[in-house]
Amino acid sequence: MLVLSRHRDESIIIGDDIVITVVDIRGDKVRLGIAAPIEISVHRQEVYEAIQRENRQASRLDPQEARQIERLDPPVRREVRRPRSEEP
Repeated sequence: MLVLSRHRDESIIIGDDIVITVVDIRGDKVRLGIAAPIEISVHRQEVYEAIQRENRQASRLDPQEARQIERLDPPVRREVRRPRSEEP
C-alpha cells in the first residue's frame, strides 16, 4: 500500500484522469473531493461491499423468482411534461 501525506487543498493524481483532493480536515475525519470520468464508479467501501453482496444475491435468483420480483415492483415510468407553447 502506498501511503501519502497531504494537507488541505492538496491533491493526488491517479492515472491521467482521476484527482483526489483533501477538501477539509476536522479532528480524525478527512473530507475528500474526487474528480473522475463518469464511467469510473466511486463508492465508499461499505457501499461498494453492499453493492457486491446484492449483485451476488441477485445472480443466485432463479429466473422464476426474478419474474415474481419484477411483478411486485414494476419500473417507475415518469411522464415528461413539456411546456405548452403560447399561441399568438
